[in-house]
Amino acid sequence: MDPRTLVEQAFRNDQGRAVGSLVRAFGDFTLAEEAVQEAYAQALQKWADDPPENPGGWILTTARNRAIDKLRRAGRLEAKTLEMALELDRRQAGADDNPFADTIVDDRLRLMFTCCHPAIGQDAQVALTLRLVAGLTTPQIARAFLVQESTMAARITRAKKKIRVAAIPFRVPPDHLLAERLDAVLSCVYLIFNEGYLRGEGDVLLDAELSGEAIRLGRLLHRLMPNEPEVTGLLALMVLIDSRRHSRARGRRLVRLGEQDRTRWDREMIEEGCALVERALRRGRPGPYQVQAAIQAVHAEARTWNDTDWTQIAGLYASLAVGDPSPVVALNHAVAVGMAEGPEAGLTAIDRIDGLDDYHLVHAARADFLERLGRTDDAREALTRARALTNNVVEQRHLDDRLADL
Repeated sequence: MDPRTLVEQAFRNDQGRAVGSLVRAFGDFTLAEEAVQEAYAQALQKWADDPPENPGGWILTTARNRAIDKLRRAGRLEAKTLEMALELDRRQAGADDNPFADTIVDDRLRLMFTCCHPAIGQDAQVALTLRLVAGLTTPQIARAFLVQESTMAARITRAKKKIRVAAIPFRVPPDHLLAERLDAVLSCVYLIFNEGYLRGEGDVLLDAELSGEAIRLGRLLHRLMPNEPEVTGLLALMVLIDSRRHSRARGRRLVRLGEQDRTRWDREMIEEGCALVERALRRGRPGPYQVQAAIQAVHAEARTWNDTDWTQIAGLYASLAVGDPSPVVALNHAVAVGMAEGPEAGLTAIDRIDGLDDYHLVHAARADFLERLGRTDDAREALTRARALTNNVVEQRHLDDRLADL
């Protein structure tokens, strides 16, 4: 394996844990991130001649040494402080005094619950977790929240400052505090899945390793909390969506849902996902992940595109909007209305939505309905706008094909 590939693999596998370890030891997010980044930069040079047997351990040791050097140069490190910091790092990397450490045995899941501290806002919790655990960049996180990159950068900076100033402890919570962090953790897992299932940029449609990691975390959560219906719902949602993965592209071209070869859908995953949905809903506490999973189950059970029960899907999205009145939910509801009641109804519903002018999928959806209404010039304009707003090469190529068809 060439050094760059080895470093990229180590970054994906160990970046979050390395940053988390340094934050636990030194209580400084900026210091931790900078030290880990410098360690990976050094790895690009060092590993060409002598790749380590344990890349993650090499990164952690190098990053810790870089952090110590930075503190020593800044005059912020005394011998006793260093001794205490390293001892804290050793304790929390090994057998934690906290009984919750035995409950969550997966390092990445532990770090997620650690980051999602209720003293900071949930959006900031999720953003920090995506940055530290999943290694997502600030632009990727900004796209997930549908905000400007500068807005997200400022949000992350404020959260780090609050943690530092308020001396919020960076440790795994005890069992009885699990529930207050669960919503944020579920949101993190789903956003990681989404970034893997549809890359915001680049020349590939999906990152199966990233979406697969989200499903792995979902399975761990479900094993840990089998009686939490939203945990079950999230796992069902991801499994059902992922069941279509092999039919979403043909060569280097995106294939829309209505044109996919359904014989390539993974029937075992569909059966698993549908069973999980039923199990969750039987508990009588429906939540947003369960409703979204139910929507995906309706898609999965339709033998053909024309068999899709769009009226039921529109009703489920209307139910979802009651608890989650977000613009993206409104867009999905509008699309379902248009499929159930006709393109004019769908277009009218889309045009009522505020806050999605810079979201490429809203313009792509408008183009669908405009084309069906025979408004070709307007459809072309909407597709051109959608094309300008996506950085994913596969999506750009797909929109080019649609423009050519018009």
